[in-house]
Parts: sequence; structure tokens; C-alpha cells
Amino acid sequence: MKFLIITGISGAGKTQVLHFLEDMGYYCIDNMPVLFLSSFAQAVAEGKIKAKNVAVVTDIRGGEMFSNIDEELSKISKKECPYEIVFLEADDTALVRRYKETRRAHPLAPHGPVEKGINSEREIMAKIRQKADHVINTSNLLTRELNEIVREKFGEEGKKKDFFSVNIMSFGFKYGIPNSTDLVMDVRFLPNPYYVEDMRYRTGLEEDVFKYVTENEACREFVKKYTDMIMYLVPHYIRDGRRQVTISIGCTGGKHRSVAITEELRRVFEENGISAKSSHRDIERK
Repeated sequence: MKFLIITGISGAGKTQVLHFLEDMGYYCIDNMPVLFLSSFAQAVAEGKIKAKNVAVVTDIRGGEMFSNIDEELSKISKKECPYEIVFLEADDTALVRRYKETRRAHPLAPHGPVEKGINSEREIMAKIRQKADHVINTSNLLTRELNEIVREKFGEEGKKKDFFSVNIMSFGFKYGIPNSTDLVMDVRFLPNPYYVEDMRYRTGLEEDVFKYVTENEACREFVKKYTDMIMYLVPHYIRDGRRQVTISIGCTGGKHRSVAITEELRRVFEENGISAKSSHRDIERK
């Protein structure tokens, strides 16, 4: 289990990093009072926190309590609970710009210049920065770049795709294209079971209808080429900070071809190590 203690300069991106870690499956707590750190670490060490990895943010928002952080870290070390300190910082120019954009006051200068609060915070945080296992300067990082750094440093090796999923939805063009979609594919070129009398009022979830749609050369070639394209895109989506992509597969009525292809794509994606879910918007329509 990884136990990350995230701290650093206000406005440097601690909460953003916490969100990335949560997407990766970490159990996350923001703005934990320093005085609770050692007792929480004990719960982690004793297995009371049912999670593979844990991350907490503690920082200057705790006020005077933050001065006790050295004492709390010493207690954690005695509990034999390994931890890593992640320190986020940014240059003054970047921090001032971010505060102006959000129109928030610095916690150490609620009624004064932001620069004064930043300088005071740097002095207070100097000791903990020296103890940090990881120091990340976010001054010039785009969101996706920060996300990639977090994944590389704190993700589990070999599981970089675990937190990315493909949602595949079948639909009928006669009822309109789904609003919440990233990619739309028209499969009306495939053989249509609607024109087979004993299949007309059934769906692509039934085995013989499914086989009628999928067991032909055109379908096999389509599934392979489309899967190859999505597999190519997945690393780029992940690098861009995305957690999922929604694909809509359409046929005329959304009951036969699109349903069968949706299920086939879900199976193929999962075989390739991509988490995939299927749904059928129009399958119950008359």
C-alpha cells in the first residue's frame, strides 16, 4: 500500500493532484488536520482503511496546528507505517496569476496582498519541503502534464489503463444521436436481421441474431479496424487526462446490428485489457 502525504504551497495544485489519485483508485482525504495524521496512519497500518492506496492533503489551512507536523510524522514512523511526502510548489508569478483568476484570498493574507501570504507560507513550509520525497513544481504544467506525472510516479506498474474505461452505447438513428457521446459509428452497412422474418422482432442480444450480424467477413474486418483505432487512441486520451470515452454505435432502429456490434466491441476491448461497459438505449422501443 502507498500512503501519500500531500502538502505544499497554496495554489500549487494539491487538490488537483488528489483528484487524479482518486481517479487512480486511491482513498483520498483533503484538508486533514495535522493532529489527526498519526491516528489515521495507525488505522492504515492496522488495515482498517479498506483501500489499496491512500492519500491525504494537509497544509497551512490547518492554521497553528500545522506547526505540529514534525511531531506527527515522528509518531507515524514509530507506527511502522511507511509514507511518502509529496510537496507541490509553483513560482510566485504563477501563484499570483492563479489567485487572481479564482479571486480567492490567500489563507495567510485574507485581507492583504497575495504576495505577502505566499512569502509567509514559504517560510513556514521550508522544513517540510526539505523532508519531501517528491517535489513537483507546477508553474508551467498543463493539467494533462501534471496528470501524467502523477500517474508515472504513483500509479501501479502495469495498470496504467485500469482507471480508463470505454462506454459503448447502441442506438437507433431514427430516434436521434445520443447527446452524451464522443464518437459515433454507423453500422447500417452490415446485414440487417430485420429482413429475416423470425429475427425481425428480436434483438442483437440473442445468440442467433448476434451471430447473423457478426459472423461475416465485413463485420470481422470492421471490428478489427475499429478496435485498432480505439486502442491507438487510448494512450493519447490518458495522456490528455481523460478517464473515459463514450462510443455510440448506431443502426436504423437500435435493436439488432448496433446491439450486436456493441456487445462484440465490449468483448474485444476487455480482451485487450481495456475496461468496457455496454448499454442499449433503444432496445426496448417498439
